[in-house]
Amino acid sequence: MSDCNRLIYVHDPMCSWCWGFRPNFENLCKQLPAGLSVNRLLGGLAPDNDQPMPAELQSKLQDTWRRIQTRIPGTRFNFDFWRDCHPRRSTWPACRAVVVARQSDPSLESPMIEAIQRAYYLEARNPSDTDTLAALASQLGLDAVDFAIRLDAAETHDILEQEITQARRMGADSFPSLRLQIDQSFWPVPVDYTEVRPMLETIQSLLES
Repeated sequence: MSDCNRLIYVHDPMCSWCWGFRPNFENLCKQLPAGLSVNRLLGGLAPDNDQPMPAELQSKLQDTWRRIQTRIPGTRFNFDFWRDCHPRRSTWPACRAVVVARQSDPSLESPMIEAIQRAYYLEARNPSDTDTLAALASQLGLDAVDFAIRLDAAETHDILEQEITQARRMGADSFPSLRLQIDQSFWPVPVDYTEVRPMLETIQSLLES
């Protein structure tokens, strides 16, 4: 298999469908053909925003959570978030937190994503807030003060912007998305939220062609 072949997962840590997809994505990664690497790419769902989320959008997102629970059995959400927090339509801070964790230690990328998701969906904490993200970083062994500074550094903003641009160029403008890179070409792999086999069959077919 060519070294240029890899599966690219385009996501946002505050994308509720990505949270629902997480278990099946992990199962997929365990069953991929030998030698096929996996790379995560941040798609950036919603830019920085200090304004409170409109009530209509809050209601719409709660309906989305309920729809995900119906479509993906076993997916859990803590609806106390909408009562206890001050929601903002702003996911880029959480995306930058993943960038900083990865830059600090590549092995912390996946744990940071999971920490953000668990904080948001299970613990009713707001990952749009720097304080929340810094606390999660501290739990992973990173220095919270240094992390908060790097979270808003120009370099971190630039890396996220580059990843968002890269995702758009390969046509991944909804999340979660999967792209199979074969040499310099990118092929869509339809996401299946409950079954691994259809995704594996698509990947194998693309590799063999």
